[in-house]
Amino acid sequence: MSEEAANTDLDQADDALTQLHPNHVKLLRVRAVLMSIPLVIGALIAETNSVFPAGVIIGPVVLAALVLILRIPLRRHYARGYSMQEDRLRVVRGIWFRHDTVVPFGRVQHIDVDQSPLERYFGLATLTLHTAGTHNASVNLPGLEHGLALGMREAIRAHIKREML
Repeated sequence: MSEEAANTDLDQADDALTQLHPNHVKLLRVRAVLMSIPLVIGALIAETNSVFPAGVIIGPVVLAALVLILRIPLRRHYARGYSMQEDRLRVVRGIWFRHDTVVPFGRVQHIDVDQSPLERYFGLATLTLHTAGTHNASVNLPGLEHGLALGMREAIRAHIKREML
């Protein structure tokens, strides 16, 4: 391994990751509830038309829905983080399969700050950096407080302007 690559690995290891906004857990839980509703309704219908004893179908489905709503969003939230340096953004995500992406600001084509209706309700936004290329050409960073996402966008934009001069 070259000395430059080893120094880059050390720089990334030293970056302390910043956690996402606490409202991100609430947003993930609301999404999990919305995803669980059709499953619970289907289980209730199957339960009423079943020859099995009461609770055989609905019990496991409700238990799985509770895990999906209470535990998984918390794990997903703590499995994400970011580090914004002077010249790059590092985004880490993943529970089972970890993804550690570093985007140098010099490679950024354009920057988006998006909000879904639920994100707007919780005061959150998603920062998206688009780079040249086709594979992994955009990096999303959800769960940021809206004002912070706007500030990060402007800081990255200012860095890009400085590089162009």
